[in-house]
Amino acid sequence: MVAKKKAKKGVAKKKALKKRPVKRIPKKKAVKKAARKRIAKKKVPAAKKAPKSGKKEGVIGLVTHYFPQVRAAVIKLKAPLSAGDTIKVKGHTTDFTQAVTSMQINHVPVNSAKKGAEIGLLVESRVRQHDKVYKA
Repeated sequence: MVAKKKAKKGVAKKKALKKRPVKRIPKKKAVKKAARKRIAKKKVPAAKKAPKSGKKEGVIGLVTHYFPQVRAAVIKLKAPLSAGDTIKVKGHTTDFTQAVTSMQINHVPVNSAKKGAEIGLLVESRVRQHDKVYKA
């Protein structure tokens, strides 16, 4: 006598999953060649640079900190600066010109500072980090 196994009610048989075809990824060389062809086809005229307006010279410094109580800015110099020079501070919301009257390095008043020095400078208006300082 052979015993037959009874199937449970409500349990469906599992269906075999179909295998999906694998997409082949092109080799890097083929992709580079295709990209070069696309670039070669698109001959876009080079954008012309607008003439500099309002900026007399390049950036001479960058604001790294601002002390609102004493209205002083810490500036990392990229070019030399001396007392009596006129500077322009330009940023996202900042735009003013002033003369350099009081300048300090490590709490010691100085008349001039070299490239690479961090100076403290009294400013007329609020400045923010990453504002650029130009020589006007």
